[in-house]
Amino acid sequence: MMITERQARLTARQSEILNRIVREYIERAMPVSSQLLEKKHKFGVSPATIRNEMQELADQGYISQPHTSAGRVPTDKGYRFFVDQLLERDMTAQSVHPKPSVRSHITLSHWIEEVTKFLAEESSDLALGYLADEKIIWKEGWQDIFEEPEFLEPGLASSFAGMIDDFEENIEELFLPEIKIYIGKENPVSSNKEFSIITAGFNGGLFAILGPKRMSYDKNIKLIKKLWEKI
Repeated sequence: MMITERQARLTARQSEILNRIVREYIERAMPVSSQLLEKKHKFGVSPATIRNEMQELADQGYISQPHTSAGRVPTDKGYRFFVDQLLERDMTAQSVHPKPSVRSHITLSHWIEEVTKFLAEESSDLALGYLADEKIIWKEGWQDIFEEPEFLEPGLASSFAGMIDDFEENIEELFLPEIKIYIGKENPVSSNKEFSIITAGFNGGLFAILGPKRMSYDKNIKLIKKLWEKI
């Protein structure tokens, strides 16, 4: 994959700092300060330089500062940069094996149902499976997804449920024979821009992982990629 224009504007140091910010925010669900970066990661530069680089990242729209915090959080553009870099790397993680792993021994509908459960368990996000011929949709992982700290914000749970409804109503538009990742405002089927979607279409159906923009992209992309390669 070619380096995109938005990636070319970042120096190697800025890219590393941004990646650390995204990873810290995914892990901690709290704004990331320059003090935390200095303490946990060895960039080989002064604290003032880290602050200056973070300000440059903010000026370019990769991170933003919540009103009540001195730390920074990734923007949609920051998440997109992070995800693009993940997709450029050679995924060498161990293969995952959906249960049951031998599709020929069961019906397609049963297989999609079982894989949807597997994706929900492994991702801790909401997993969705779709059987195109029968227009059946399976959804798994509601309990885990609503335990994410984002859903403590009033109204966000109902917004997520509304986004799922939009997704289901427009699922044919996302029924593509490839892996696609939609982050926040990239969502093509819903006006709600607070969540991310990973989809993988195949002959006969579709799988998707849906959750907060702070989802574990590392893990979820590997899950969906390994699954898609086995279909």
